[in-house]
Amino acid sequence: MAQSTREIAVGTITPSGNRTVEKVLQGLCASLDGVVPLFTRIPVHGATAAEASPSGPYSWPTMEAAATLLAHAAPAALCWNGSKGGDYGFDVDHELCARITACTGLPAVTSALATLDLLRRLDASRLALVTPYVPAVHARAAAGFAGKGFTIAGEACAGITDNLAYGALAADEIAALARRALAGSRADAVVFFCTNLHGAQAVPLLEQETGLPVIDSTAAGAWALLRAAGVSTEPLARFGRIFAL
Repeated sequence: MAQSTREIAVGTITPSGNRTVEKVLQGLCASLDGVVPLFTRIPVHGATAAEASPSGPYSWPTMEAAATLLAHAAPAALCWNGSKGGDYGFDVDHELCARITACTGLPAVTSALATLDLLRRLDASRLALVTPYVPAVHARAAAGFAGKGFTIAGEACAGITDNLAYGALAADEIAALARRALAGSRADAVVFFCTNLHGAQAVPLLEQETGLPVIDSTAAGAWALLRAAGVSTEPLARFGRIFAL
């Protein structure tokens, strides 16, 4: 079968223990005409370490090899849809994007940087932060946002250690965590920060319930990827306020 000349491909690198990224991007692309999602994986699985690695979050050769393989299928843009860079202060993701572009010639985005971009576009400085992590790992994510000038007005974590198990949290459990984080917080926005946390399922309900923007880091990565590929996200507005920006 001949490939449609109207197709636009978008490429995503995802953690190997993640079941959520593909579901979210495939679900979004099903509502877009001619957008083809492509995926590859790098090794990220098992228990999340309570302490940040002194060598940093990424193996550069592994990331560059994954990006190069995706580039063989001629996507319009590439995304690292993992939140790990936020645990290291976010700036490392700028280097990651530069390296991916250097080895592929393609624009590159990450879910962590997209989350920051969306918060700034929404003028949201006070966050209700939700993660699936144990408190020590959650605190590292919170510190990353604080280091970028955001106030953690409220927070909640699920206390899970294993990467694969993050994706087993149901939408109602995630919504309950968000409500806990919001209680008395005077937050400007809710942030679900982990790309194997299926917060995207809970976004429409919570936005309607609270009147606040809700940013799911997985959906944020998809938003940034589609924009980098020149695809309008306005048809996806029913999935969350971010897609109308």
